[in-house]
Amino acid sequence: MSEALNEAAQGAPRGAHPAPSHEAVRGGPVPAPGRTPVPSPFAGVLDSAAGGLSRGLARITGTTVGRYQAAVVRIGISLTWLLFLLREWPHRHELYGPDGAWSWDLADRLVAGNHAFTLLLWGRADVWFEVVYTGAILASVMLLLGWRTRTASLLFMIGVLSLQNRSVFVGDGGDNVIHLMAIYLVVTRCGQVWSLDSRRRARGREGDGAGIALWIVLGLVLAVAQLLGRTGLTWTDGLLPWLGWTPFLWGFLLLQAVWWAVRRYAPGEPRTVLDILANILHAAGLLVIVVEVCLIYSTAGWYKVQGSRWQDGTALYYPLHLDDFSPWPGLSHAMAASGLMVMVITYGTVIVQVAFPFTLFNRRVKNVLLALMMVEHASIAVVLGLPFFSLAMIAADAVFLPTGFLRWAGDRVARPLRRGGGAGAAADGAGEPADAGARDAEDTDDAEQAKDAERPKEASARAVAGPRGPGPDGEPAPSNLVV
Repeated sequence: MSEALNEAAQGAPRGAHPAPSHEAVRGGPVPAPGRTPVPSPFAGVLDSAAGGLSRGLARITGTTVGRYQAAVVRIGISLTWLLFLLREWPHRHELYGPDGAWSWDLADRLVAGNHAFTLLLWGRADVWFEVVYTGAILASVMLLLGWRTRTASLLFMIGVLSLQNRSVFVGDGGDNVIHLMAIYLVVTRCGQVWSLDSRRRARGREGDGAGIALWIVLGLVLAVAQLLGRTGLTWTDGLLPWLGWTPFLWGFLLLQAVWWAVRRYAPGEPRTVLDILANILHAAGLLVIVVEVCLIYSTAGWYKVQGSRWQDGTALYYPLHLDDFSPWPGLSHAMAASGLMVMVITYGTVIVQVAFPFTLFNRRVKNVLLALMMVEHASIAVVLGLPFFSLAMIAADAVFLPTGFLRWAGDRVARPLRRGGGAGAAADGAGEPADAGARDAEDTDDAEQAKDAERPKEASARAVAGPRGPGPDGEPAPSNLVV
């Protein structure tokens, strides 16, 4: 009776279930009439972060990021070292050879303490010095042209370390940059574009006997040196405190052998896995180059801030009156005579160097400061007579250049070659792979250009696989992530 009275009072038929309340359906309090619930500011944050992480991993593992930046760093660093070696050819014996002020015994004692690597301490003979110096020149040419880039990068690093660790007091600051970049380039895929290797791949020739012969010769030389117990070939205390040069060099040879075997006998999934690992290692090497350049500028800028001459704006005045840094005395004295110019350049140098690492999050400001720094280094080359230091820094700065600008510059350089080479040169004269146009949108730092390049791909994917794309949740299929 009480149930009937309650149902009658509520206007509901007997046996009907009460309608669920708004609070029960929505799982929250009932909003007041006329008010719209305010969404949480954290709604979708986790989904956005997960999506961004997924896209970032797909880009790093499936493509070679920064191919053009790695190529221009490769070309700039190898060209700088090559020009230095050629200019110092008449003085090579005094700089790095047996006639140098830093004697062989002093170098041997220093290397025994710091565990550096140099081929020049493997023998005292003049013939051995000539072989190493000439080999360093040939390795620079190989890396500059991108011929057998993986082998050339290792030989280039060995040549740089062999000469610089023999005489540590030779250099103007640019030698330190070349020293570091030579090590970092070994782990990058810097021959993907603008190289003879990419030209050969574009023509459908993956490899020949020349590369195999090079690695066999290198393996035999390393084995003989290991048996003879040459200086620097230790299992520990070398490249890292726990990694000597012997496991590094043998490991590099072993990895190359595995790479060749997989490409030849297992071109399916094993090759895909190796490509992914190579892309990850390349991205890590390129990131280290970026961080290194930022550290160079940040430390240089903050140390300048602490100097009294930089604080009062007169630091530039003094090197302009030094004979060793005045190849054009008239130009140096004219600049020093203008107090306003000296102050503007002094303060401007500090501001640009300190601010540059913080501008990487703003593409336009970064490009402006990058152009200013390159102009500054070009001015240092002319005014202060430090061409190789300036070239090395400009080459390192090139890692920040926009991909669109690099492609435009490369096209302008390659256009005469394409006209002269006919239809065949038009396809591969620039040293780009056939799918370069489809992949460059992933390398560019221009977000709008990347979106424009992806729209045709998304449209074609929807036409084939429907509105959700070729894979689950609208994401590309795993096989499409690897190029």
